[in-house]
Amino acid sequence: MDFIVPIVAMAVAVFLFVTLRRSFHAYLKLRGERIVSCPETHKPAAVRVAAGKAALESTVGDEQLRLNACSRWPEKEACGQECLAQIQEAPKACLVWTIINQWYQGQNCAYGHKPFGEIHWHDHPPALLDNDLKTVQWNEIPAEKLQEVLSTHWPVCWNCHIAESIRREHRELVVDRPATALRMSLLK
Repeated sequence: MDFIVPIVAMAVAVFLFVTLRRSFHAYLKLRGERIVSCPETHKPAAVRVAAGKAALESTVGDEQLRLNACSRWPEKEACGQECLAQIQEAPKACLVWTIINQWYQGQNCAYGHKPFGEIHWHDHPPALLDNDLKTVQWNEIPAEKLQEVLSTHWPVCWNCHIAESIRREHRELVVDRPATALRMSLLK
């Protein structure tokens, strides 16, 4: 009889582990801002799935996706959320992080001409250069306008973005020196 309690405790622990693991994976899969094509307007819309709710529902096997934010709300909050089909079909492809990461891959910094390697979003995010030669971090752009902006801007690495921001905002602190052969050879 004494051996039943540890077996039941082990079974409960395994069940909880499997359930929490499924819930955690569902949350990771569904979190983050996404860009979808609004079925009503056929224009980009920035949305967020209620990932926490879906993760909790996945513990009982009844994961139903719902939005908890949309760039067209509050005006269109009562919509049927047909855009969720796009997220279910390709959850990673419509993530803003994925779209940005794919856009930077294979490109060079507009200033330093160095190719972009692996992007670390938590540390020194890259920026964009507009037609007025002003740099802006990509996360300062509304997600629903991101695809339009990516077609008209150039990629800029973090270091060049910071240097250009200082040059633009604190001109009195910057001394531009002409490129000489000796100085350029030291930079290589």
